Amino acid sequence: MVLFLIIPLLASVGSSLPSLPATFTDARTLNAIFISFYCAFLATAFIFILGVPFAYVVAKYDFHGKRFLDSVIDLPILIPHNAAGLALLLVLAPTSPIGEALGLFGVRFIDTIFGIVVAMAFVSAPFLIRSAQEAFESVGSTMEKTARSLGASSFQVFRHVTFPLAFKGIVTGCLLTWARAVSEFGAVVILAYFPKTAPVYMYDVFEGLGENGGLSAALPIGSLLIILAIIILFGFKLATSKTTKLIH
Repeated sequence: MVLFLIIPLLASVGSSLPSLPATFTDARTLNAIFISFYCAFLATAFIFILGVPFAYVVAKYDFHGKRFLDSVIDLPILIPHNAAGLALLLVLAPTSPIGEALGLFGVRFIDTIFGIVVAMAFVSAPFLIRSAQEAFESVGSTMEKTARSLGASSFQVFRHVTFPLAFKGIVTGCLLTWARAVSEFGAVVILAYFPKTAPVYMYDVFEGLGENGGLSAALPIGSLLIILAIIILFGFKLATSKTTKLIH
């Protein structure tokens, strides 16, 4: 299993080593990577603001319709992502009621940063919500009830007990969400082809739509993404480990 996961990555990076210096200095490649990373960060922040409270409610409360809401969380994973892009395009197009209303405030989704963020957020939201939900469910009710018995309000219990204990799971969900958002292609290419994210730009290069295309031209871009992803993954894990120790 380890070989199955590692060999393609090593082969890609190894075959691209001679071309990596030029890729590091290519303005179009770096701009596409920056757009991907930046939009993925915005999408993760957006999902964090809305998804963590949603996950907390689903994990800690019983109410009518809970099973329905719980099943809705996984829908973006189950449907093809190009179909998700078409659905978002239908709802957010300038001619739709929602798109027209948001357009009055200067918010447009077709071929804009807003469109990229929305597409990324839609397809990657389940990763953060599920991780946060499982993290909240793992926090036993005994400590929460003890804090309430000592006079803490519901918000204080959440802030000082529940959230710190669930923090590591939530951060893991953020990392998975960000990584999934960075790699998104299907929904993004339909809703916001421009400005080009790294997967869209790499596909264009692979298809020969640029000056020099094909596999040999696309591999260094993919290898650069792999290297950056590994660096960010280990850096994020290290920072998370230290932060978790400080919280506890």
